[in-house]
Amino acid sequence: MPLSLHHAIEPVGEIGIWDIEEPEDWFLGRLDLRAPEAAQFKNLKGRRRLEWLAARQLVHQMSGRDKRALFQKDEHGKPYLEDSPFQISISHSHDKAAAIAAPEVVGIDIQHWVPKIERLAKRFLNASELDHLATDPEERLFQLHVLWGAKESLYKAYGRRQLDFCQHMAIGPIDGEGREGKVRGQVSKAAYQRQFSITYQSVGSYILVYAIAEPRTSHSKP
Repeated sequence: MPLSLHHAIEPVGEIGIWDIEEPEDWFLGRLDLRAPEAAQFKNLKGRRRLEWLAARQLVHQMSGRDKRALFQKDEHGKPYLEDSPFQISISHSHDKAAAIAAPEVVGIDIQHWVPKIERLAKRFLNASELDHLATDPEERLFQLHVLWGAKESLYKAYGRRQLDFCQHMAIGPIDGEGREGKVRGQVSKAAYQRQFSITYQSVGSYILVYAIAEPRTSHSKP
């Protein structure tokens, strides 16, 4: 079954994972792409085409609608669904697509294990985050994937680009050695200050991470 994960999240929302096994024609026969989507799809190449289609099929099945909602992009390129109060975020890696939908600001990332991620750590982690990494090599590798996924999720939730992974985002220490858990994160850039609850879990050889905005404090500004 391509829909390999689909469940509700707290306080309100859903996440899902689609295992990409179908050819393009299978998706195209079900999605009924509208003109803006068809134009976008036409410009895609290679594996990206299947990932693009799978993400839209996943969101549609998660929605439970008879008629699929049109995927749109705002002025910053952040995706949203036409005529839906829910915010969405999508991600894909190798043979999986992931999605989240909720009334709050959200972001999601799914990532296949990449052993070389250690070499990139200083590009996306600040000094405090580096200091709190585990010393055990296996646990350290897992934490690096969680932190990368957390920052990708925050980047998507923010949705306005030009966000520095080291300077504008911070992730709290990962406690314990379990393969699933929660951690807090924040985005701080100029007047934008937002706290997020971040959930992570291991899914086979993938790491799934998603961020949900916490209620704004009285001094926060949009």
